[in-house]
Amino acid sequence: MEITDVLSVADITTALKECQGNETFNCKKFFMTCGLSKKSAEDVRKVFRAIDDDDSGFIEEDELKFFLQRFSAGARVLSDNETRNFMDKGDKDGDGKLGTNEFVDLVLS
Repeated sequence: MEITDVLSVADITTALKECQGNETFNCKKFFMTCGLSKKSAEDVRKVFRAIDDDDSGFIEEDELKFFLQRFSAGARVLSDNETRNFMDKGDKDGDGKLGTNEFVDLVLS
């Protein structure tokens, strides 16, 4: 499954342009701009599975760092600070990783 099976290339491009600069990534704004926050929970789960590189059922910090590159290979890597902030927003049980339900809740909240 490709993320573009769920989201349009144009919306992804617009979202990536908004966070090109260092320390400009805001996950909630990104989800809104790319259209993910308007999708069904099942579509959000599909995107989660595309981001979960090792198929562990979780998105760990090392996978989250490369979050933008899952949407476009040429996108930048998130800074350590952006990665931590993103994780802090979604990791409700404090285990240091995002589970499927945590990711869906973060996207759709």
